[in-house]
Amino acid sequence: MPTSQDDLRVATLGESRFASPLTRERFTPDNTRVLLDIDYAEGSLPSAVGFEKAGAREQIYFDPSQSAAAIVTCGGLCPGLNNVIRHLYYALHAGYGVPRVLGVRHGYQGLNQALGAPPLELTADLVEPIHHQGGTMLGTSRGPQDPEVMLDTLGEWGVNLLFPIGGDGTQRGAHALAQAARKRGQEIAVVGIPKTIDNDIRFCFQTFGFASAVGEAERVIDRAHVEAKSVERGVGLVKLMGREAGFIAAAATVASGEVNFALVPEHPVPFEGDKGFFARLGHRLDARGHAVVVVAEGVGQDLLASNAAKDASGNRKLGDIGLYLKERISEHFNQLGHPISMKYFDPSYYIRSVQANAGDSVLTERFARHAANAALAGKTDLFVGSWNGRIVHVPLAASIGVPRRLAEDSELWTAVEAVTGQSRW
Repeated sequence: MPTSQDDLRVATLGESRFASPLTRERFTPDNTRVLLDIDYAEGSLPSAVGFEKAGAREQIYFDPSQSAAAIVTCGGLCPGLNNVIRHLYYALHAGYGVPRVLGVRHGYQGLNQALGAPPLELTADLVEPIHHQGGTMLGTSRGPQDPEVMLDTLGEWGVNLLFPIGGDGTQRGAHALAQAARKRGQEIAVVGIPKTIDNDIRFCFQTFGFASAVGEAERVIDRAHVEAKSVERGVGLVKLMGREAGFIAAAATVASGEVNFALVPEHPVPFEGDKGFFARLGHRLDARGHAVVVVAEGVGQDLLASNAAKDASGNRKLGDIGLYLKERISEHFNQLGHPISMKYFDPSYYIRSVQANAGDSVLTERFARHAANAALAGKTDLFVGSWNGRIVHVPLAASIGVPRRLAEDSELWTAVEAVTGQSRW
């Protein structure tokens, strides 16, 4: 169904009642919108459906001096987590004057006092160096906790501003918590920050960590290319993250310019047969003597042993398509009497644990600052996302459970096919 303006309406806790303490901001009126779709035909008018634009409000809902904030990082690691923590602390404490900013330990588990460690009270000395480090200083975990239990904990801590940092599962938990708070009348602003190197969150063009992951993946692909070119009939095979979406594999393929085949979950190709991947790989090797193949981890799961198990976040556990292709490609060409030299790279955990690059460092600052603005203004049940070059407020209900996918007619996939030439072999 098409997205309506009602779908994008942001929840607020009430009428703003305090003057913002920010003195050097260009304030954003509450009725400013960013168009959902900026393309339109000449002579017609664009659709008026749009997101609420993020930004500092001249009037805010909470008195910062009487507020307390909590930051929680959930799910897998991602470049830039520590940057977000650091920027949130500065925006809240130095910018607005919020006296207490707590770091929740090890994900949502830390909001269940029967399971989690006590929170960490953040200070300038603690957060000052962390943006040069990968991972998260707060620790992380997967899996939900009872929203009522989490609200009790936040109430005991006196927290009225909560910032969950994570992917779709984390934002589902944030939505459940915000709804439970509304039902019990507990005044708490829940403002998420989208984190996934898969870049698959709906209504967010780019999540933080994605650019850093692509940059590191490009380095690995280039090494695979060197290995493949250095031997007769060399194949460099690189497996990258991407459970359901192939954005990292596609973007790294374009960035490198050395990939001959990019395999992603959204565009399955047959492996066997005259027009299958193995045959096309053979044509490439016969013509050029080497090839580089990039595969996203979610590819070809139907070929692997069935596994109905799920992790604590509710994600299905994947079989290893990288190891499968490593063995199957070698076996295929051995059977044909044309053996290859295979070099296999799986940099997944290395990539997600690096520190943020410059582009992601800038994006994390924007996300964190605008998340603080939204929460102090009494906005809730939303995340701050990037859309058409702007930071916007995205209602959690409009995004969760509907992952973003790499479309076949997208500019990125068109670039992949142009760079690899994979459809021509």
